[in-house]
Amino acid sequence: MSLHQASPETHRDGAVRTDLSTATPLAERSLPGHGLFDYSAITRRADYSWPGGRRLAVYIGFNLEHFAFGEGLGANLGPVSPQPDVLNYAWREYGNRVGAWRCLELFDALGLSTSVLLNTALYDHCPELLAACAARGDELVGHGHTNAERQAEMDEEHERQLLADCRARIARESGTTPAGWLSPWISESRATPHLLAETGYRYTLNWCQDDQPVRMQTRAGPLWSVPYPQELNDIPMVIARQMDGKDFAQMIVDNFDEMLEQSARQPLVMGIALHPYIVGQPYRLRHLRRALEHVARARDAGSIWWTTPGAVADHMDTLETAA
Repeated sequence: MSLHQASPETHRDGAVRTDLSTATPLAERSLPGHGLFDYSAITRRADYSWPGGRRLAVYIGFNLEHFAFGEGLGANLGPVSPQPDVLNYAWREYGNRVGAWRCLELFDALGLSTSVLLNTALYDHCPELLAACAARGDELVGHGHTNAERQAEMDEEHERQLLADCRARIARESGTTPAGWLSPWISESRATPHLLAETGYRYTLNWCQDDQPVRMQTRAGPLWSVPYPQELNDIPMVIARQMDGKDFAQMIVDNFDEMLEQSARQPLVMGIALHPYIVGQPYRLRHLRRALEHVARARDAGSIWWTTPGAVADHMDTLETAA
């Protein structure tokens, strides 16, 4: 029996009652924790800067995903139908056939590199799309084999094999070994951070608890948690909250302007999470262009560090080594 618990007693009526006189006060009970990092207030941390003395690091997380036809998970535009759910499957597939290519045209026009969060199933489905991203010099980040499944439903050995296989396939197909991982649906098991470190990943994008990188301590050693947005993200904003494209674009502008001001006090990381089946729709793309032009002007003025989460993790390693 834990020191933080009282001994339960079974009474004649069958009810189990706890003797609260010997228990830790209810308002002082310890809650289960993850053990990966401690609490730290952002206003009470050591100061540092990004390369070139810049204070705000900005990146795009460009999600390229493939879904099983007739089964599994998937974001939905319209009412879910019995499988095969053609409406929602075809809407998501628009992102790979049209939306992603329109987004790449926009990124090229503005000179914006991205971090491509990719399902390895795309190497079989549309390898030319991933080849185009690799040719641009985009960072390739592991994002599972398909977004039709979740890691939280896997046993530890299955999950370990998935992480290792995705890393190996990206290296084999694209010639670059991914340093980072974003789980499909941000779904983790209790072992995920530990398995990431054990299988060679250096950072995770799963945790959205901070605006600065946080060093996680796993059973296999350190793992960076690089900020990835769940607010500045078209899935929760446009799909879940039904936000219009022009409002999502304004949200990017407002978030950027506010964080640029905040970064005078602390170095910060701002990610923009995009899915081409959402922002690649023509009317949303027009609004996205306006928002990214705003950010690109600040980059051209030298006000920010346009980067990737992998470069952020590299810089944090450099700072730790220097310290």
